[in-house]
Amino acid sequence: IKLTSSTDAEGFKEQGNVYYVKKDYAEAFNFYTKAIDLCPKNASYYGNRAATLMMLSRYREALEDSQQAVRLDDTFMKGHMREGKCHLLLGNAMAATRCFQKVQELEPESSQVQQELKNAESILEFERLAEISFEKRDFRMVVFCMDRALESASACHRFKVLKAECLALLGRYPEAQSVASDILRMDSTNGDALYVRGLCLYYEDCIDKAVQFFVQALRMAPDHEKARLACRNAKALKAKKEEGNKAFKEGSFEEAYDLYSEALTIDPNNIKTNAKLYCNRATVGSKLNKLEQAIEDCTKAIKLDETYIKAYLRRAQCYMDTEQYEEAVRDYEKVYQTEKTKEHKNLLKNAQLELKKSKRKDYYKVLGVDKNATEDEIKKAYRKRALMHHPDRHSGASAEVQKEEEKKFKEVGEAFTVLSDPKKKSRYDSGHDLEDDDMNMDFDANNIFKAFFGGPGGFSFEGNSCKAALLFTSHNYLLIPCSDCTINH
Repeated sequence: IKLTSSTDAEGFKEQGNVYYVKKDYAEAFNFYTKAIDLCPKNASYYGNRAATLMMLSRYREALEDSQQAVRLDDTFMKGHMREGKCHLLLGNAMAATRCFQKVQELEPESSQVQQELKNAESILEFERLAEISFEKRDFRMVVFCMDRALESASACHRFKVLKAECLALLGRYPEAQSVASDILRMDSTNGDALYVRGLCLYYEDCIDKAVQFFVQALRMAPDHEKARLACRNAKALKAKKEEGNKAFKEGSFEEAYDLYSEALTIDPNNIKTNAKLYCNRATVGSKLNKLEQAIEDCTKAIKLDETYIKAYLRRAQCYMDTEQYEEAVRDYEKVYQTEKTKEHKNLLKNAQLELKKSKRKDYYKVLGVDKNATEDEIKKAYRKRALMHHPDRHSGASAEVQKEEEKKFKEVGEAFTVLSDPKKKSRYDSGHDLEDDDMNMDFDANNIFKAFFGGPGGFSFEGNSCKAALLFTSHNYLLIPCSDCTINH
C-alpha cells in the first residue's frame, strides 16, 4: 500500500508539473496538494506547491509551504531560496537575508542568490531612509523609497500603507485611496489600511465618514495610536467648526472669529478643512471691517487649496471694498475661467469698470466731496477749492509751489465742469471716457472761475457779509480778502 501511495503521489506531482508548465497554476496546485496528502513528508512536493502559490501571488501560503519544505530537508536549496523570496516579497528583508545566506552556504557559486542578497540589502536601506524622511516630514522622499522597495517587495502591505499614508499627507488622496483599497480587498481587517482610508476622507473634509473608518481601524487594532489621534482630532475639528458656524448665524461675529481661530490650531495637516476655516474667518473679518485681515485669510485659504472658488470670490470682494481693483479683477478672472456663469461674468465686468474708473482723475476727490454729493454740495466744494488753489493767492510762493497750485486750480475747474453738468456727470459715473464721447472736454480754469463767481465785478459769499473782492487784471483774477473776517478764502 505504501508503494502504491508513493507511486500515486509521484504521478500527481508529474501531472502538477505538466499543468505548471502550461501555466495552469490552479490545476497544478490541486495535483501538488494531492501528492502532499499522500506523502506529507516529501519536501519537494511542498517546494513545488510553494512555487505554484507564488505564481498565484499567494505569498503567505507559499512561505508556509517553503518553510515546511526546509523543515523536512534542511539541505533543500530551492526550498530556502523560495522561502527567502517569499520573505522578500512580503517585505521582511532581514528574514530573507538569512534564507539567502543559507542558500549561499549550500551553493556558493550561485549568481542568483547574490542578486537576491543585494535586493534585500537595498530594501533595508530604503526602509532606513524612509524612516528618517518621515520624521523630517519629507513625505515625497518616503513615497520614493517605498516605490523602490516595492519593486522587490511587491506584496508588502506595510510598505504600501506607508506609501498611502504619505500620499494622503501630500494631498494626493485618489492615489492614497487606491492603494489602501487594494490592500482592503485582500485583507478587509487591515487596521493600517482602514486608517489611511479614514485619513483621506478626513483630509477631504468628509469628517463623519472619516470617523467611521477610524473607529473601525481601532476595532481591528485597538492600539493603533495614529487612528486614535486622528479620530480625536476629527471630532474636535468638527465640533469647533460647527460652534463657529452657529455663532456666525446668530450674528455673534467676534465669538465666531475666535472659534474659527481655535479650530485652525487643532490640526495643521488638514489642508481642506483649514482652507474652509480661513475662508469662514475671512467672511467674519469682513463683517467686522477687518478687511486686510480678511484678505490675508483668503490668501491663506487659496494657498492651501488653489481650486477654492469661494475664497477667490471672498478675497475679490474685499479687494473691491478696499479699492484694490487690479487685484479684484485678477481674482474674478480666475473665477470666471473656472466657472463661466453669468453671475461671475457680471462680477468681473463690474471690477473691470471700477478699475477703469480708478485710473482716471477722481473728480470727487479733487473737490473733496462724496460720490453722492448734491449739486449744492458740489458748488460749495468748488468755491472752497478754487479759492484755495487760485494762482494769485500763491503769487509770493516759490515757482515750484506756484506751478503745483496752478495745476490743482485747473483740476478743480475740470472737476466742477464735469460734476456740475448732469449729462457729463452721468457718463463719468458710469465709467465712460468723456473724451471718447465727443463731449467738449476743453477746460479753461479761469473762464470757469469767472463764470462761477460772476465776472470781474466782484462777488460775495453766501450766508455771510464777507466783502472779499475779486478784481480783474489783464491776465487773471485777483482775490482781495477782507480784513475783518476769519474765512479762509
